[in-house]
Amino acid sequence: MTASGIYVLDANIFIEAYRHYYSFDIAPTFWIMLIENAKNGQVLSIDLIEDELKRGKDKLAEWASGSFHKFFASTDGKEVTDAYRKIMVWSQGQAQFTDAAKAEFASVPDSWLVAFALAKGYVVVTHEQFSSDAKVKIKIPNACKAFGVEYVDTFQMIRALGVRLG
Repeated sequence: MTASGIYVLDANIFIEAYRHYYSFDIAPTFWIMLIENAKNGQVLSIDLIEDELKRGKDKLAEWASGSFHKFFASTDGKEVTDAYRKIMVWSQGQAQFTDAAKAEFASVPDSWLVAFALAKGYVVVTHEQFSSDAKVKIKIPNACKAFGVEYVDTFQMIRALGVRLG
């Protein structure tokens, strides 16, 4: 899947990069690339993801509250709320998922991330993978696929943006 457009990032994109392969001390270029592409209007995330990151009370939380703060878009607004409502109706109607999975999906930023991307026509960036037999968690790609929202991982986004980390 090769995507082009505007990318809206899941929390796991930031968290996995920070904790593992693109930590601030190893790969500062990754974080600079996110900010540069956000300034160009190609990368952003949502306010609920910022809230999730800030609960970490670490350097990633500081970065999110500082350098990247203005690139977390508001999920307020009729178009996003309408998309969220559609996604909730869909999720509640899916017999394959447990009631606990449905309740969790309604209470975490994941559902709002998909709603935001659906409302705006953006591409979701997540490390989650589609699973046709998922039961205990509604994965972002499952919701994306149900609504025709494109999704990619970090590396697909980096390639599509033409970024070279070197």
